[in-house]
Amino acid sequence: DQGLMFGYATDETPECMPLTILLAHKLNAKMKELSQTAACPWIRPDSKTQVTVEYRDDHGAMEPVRVHTVVISVQHHPDISLEEIRADLMEKVIRAVIPAKFLDDRTVYHLLPSGKFIVGGPQGDAGLTGRKIIVDTYGGWGGHGGGAFSGKDYSKVDRSGAYAARWVAKSLVKAGLCRRVLVQVHG
Repeated sequence: DQGLMFGYATDETPECMPLTILLAHKLNAKMKELSQTAACPWIRPDSKTQVTVEYRDDHGAMEPVRVHTVVISVQHHPDISLEEIRADLMEKVIRAVIPAKFLDDRTVYHLLPSGKFIVGGPQGDAGLTGRKIIVDTYGGWGGHGGGAFSGKDYSKVDRSGAYAARWVAKSLVKAGLCRRVLVQVHG
């Protein structure tokens, strides 16, 4: 097998991940956590999140300034109103996950912008493994060789090569040799 694999890292978060994708993943994780408690029993398994961040360029390093937009669509029980969902998402998810210093009165919120989201998962979307390759990596930051990670054996070069490139990128940032870096390998 052959291909191009990329690893990306940045110093904008302790995880060396872009803040945009890190916050999007944390919003999803918070909804999963809340769905398993009495706090938000209306949450069902399918959800989608997107966070847009305004950055400042500091000599090539990107520094987060503020969250510009938050988008959340989450599958839910049919007996809850959109108003209740939106209130819970704002208070129990967004404000619990996104640091207050990044939210301001100009932050835009699209919470269930398409309305009710009752049918999800394979019944509501003919999603196939490997279709969402950008969200599986850096959320649009860095490069992508086109190979999917999910559903693939770790021995496949597009998966293992990207993991190795990520390790190198993260090591360079953690060592203080750069503030962000994109590593490309050929297999």
